[in-house]
Amino acid sequence: MANTPSSRSVSARHSSCFRTVAALALWLAAVAARAEQATTPSPLPPDPVLDRLVAESLAARPEVRQAEASLNAERERVPQAGALPDPVLSLGIQNDGFGGIQIGKMETSFWQVMLSQGLPWPGKRGLRSDVARLGASQAEAAVTRQRLSTEADVRRAYLDLVLVRERLELLDRLEQIWQTSIGTARARYESGEGAQSDVLRSQLELNRIRQRRWTLRAEEAAALQALNRLRAHPLDEPIATTVRLRDAALPPVPSLETATSDAEARSPELARARLTADQANAQVRLSERERFPDLSVNVGIMPRGGLDPMWTAGVSIGLPIWSGRKQNRAVAESEARSTASARSAETIDQVLRLRVAERRSTLTALADTVKLYREGLLVQSRATAESTLSQYRVGRVSFASVLDANAGYINDEDGHLLAVADALRVAIASAEVSLEPPSAGGASGGMGGAAVPGAGATGGGMGGGGGAAPALAAPAAPTAAPSSSSSGM
Repeated sequence: MANTPSSRSVSARHSSCFRTVAALALWLAAVAARAEQATTPSPLPPDPVLDRLVAESLAARPEVRQAEASLNAERERVPQAGALPDPVLSLGIQNDGFGGIQIGKMETSFWQVMLSQGLPWPGKRGLRSDVARLGASQAEAAVTRQRLSTEADVRRAYLDLVLVRERLELLDRLEQIWQTSIGTARARYESGEGAQSDVLRSQLELNRIRQRRWTLRAEEAAALQALNRLRAHPLDEPIATTVRLRDAALPPVPSLETATSDAEARSPELARARLTADQANAQVRLSERERFPDLSVNVGIMPRGGLDPMWTAGVSIGLPIWSGRKQNRAVAESEARSTASARSAETIDQVLRLRVAERRSTLTALADTVKLYREGLLVQSRATAESTLSQYRVGRVSFASVLDANAGYINDEDGHLLAVADALRVAIASAEVSLEPPSAGGASGGMGGAAVPGAGATGGGMGGGGGAAPALAAPAAPTAAPSSSSSGM
C-alpha cells in the first residue's frame, strides 16, 4: 500500500515522540548517575555528637567565611566586566577676544556642552563577562574546598579524641592485668615458689602505666582543644564521645572505577583547574577580539545667546597601528597561558587518580588487617595471656612468659584500634577528596601487632594514633634495658 501524506505525517510524529522519550530517558539516567557519584559513604559511624560538631564548625570557622566573602567579591565583578565605559561630559566656552564675553554678539562665540560614550567592538563585553564569570566559578570551587576540609578536620580531630579515650580504657585494662599479675607473683613469692624480682617487676610496670597515662591525658586535651577551636568554642569545653572504634564497621572498599569517578566529580582542585583552562580559552577569544578597535560617539550643543545654537556629532575610532607589538602579542600570551592551564588540569587529574588508587590499596590492606585482628589475633592473644598466667600460678612457666603474653595481648588490642582509626582516616581523606598521599606511618602503626620483647615501648606509639607500632603494654622481656622500656607512652 502506498504511503499517503497523512500516514507519513503520523509516522513523523511517532518518530519525533520516540526521540523525545529517548532523550528524556538518557537525561534521567545521567542525573541518576551524577547523584550516585555525589553520594559518599560516611567515614565515621553515625553519631549525632559528630554531626553537631561538623555543623557548628561550618557555621563558625573563619576560613569558610573568608572563602565565601571572596566568592561574593568575584561575583560582583561579573556585571562590572560587561558594563559600558562611563560616558564623558565636557563643558567649555569659546569666545572671540579678551575684551568681554561675546556670546550672542559674535557668531563664533558660544557655550559648549558635549557628551562622549565609548562603545567596545561587538562581542568584547560578552567575552569579558565570560572571563569574570569563570573567575567567580573558581571562587565557588574554593568555597567547596574549605567546606570539605573543615568537615574533614572535624572528623579527624573527633577520631583522635575517640581513639585516645579508648586507649585510656585499654590502659585501665592493662593496669587490671598487672594488678592480677602482681597478686599472683606476691602469692608465689610468699609461698616460696616465686622470686622477689617478679613482684618488683610487676610494681615497675604499674608505675610505667602511670607514666603512659599522663601522655595520653595530654593527647586527649590536645584533641579536645583542636575540636573546640574548629567550632569557635572555649578550648577547655568538654565534649562527650559515644562511638567506639573497637566495634566500628569499616568503610566499604569501592571499585577503582567508582572511586575515581566520584573523586573527579567532586574534586574542587580539578574543578578549579578546568575552570581556569576554560577561562584561559575565553581570554584567548577576548584577546583576538581586542584586535578590533573600540568606537566613541560624540554629541554636543553650542548655545550662542540670541543667535541660533550650533550642534556637533561625530564618531572616533582607534587605529591599531601598533598591533604587532600589542594585540598580536596579547593573543600569543593568552594562547600560551591556555596551554599551561590545560596541562595543569591534566596534572591534577593524574595526581587525583593516583591518590584514589593509593587510598584504595591502603584501605584494602587495613580492612584485611582489622579482619585478622577480629577473627584471630585478639581472641588468640587474650587466650594466651590468660593461659600463661594460669600456668604461672602453678609454676609451669616463668614470669617472663607472663610479661610477654600480657604485652602481646595489649599490643594486639592497641594495634586493632589503630588499624580501625587508620581505615577511617583513609575514608575521611576520600570524602575530602584530598590530594595528599596517604600516611604510611598511620597504617604501619595499625598493623604493628605484638611488639618484639624489649622494643615495643620505644616506638612512641602512645604519642598519637598515627606513629610507629604503639606499645601500650610494657616490654615483655625482663632483661630489657630500663631506658628503652620507660620511654613509651
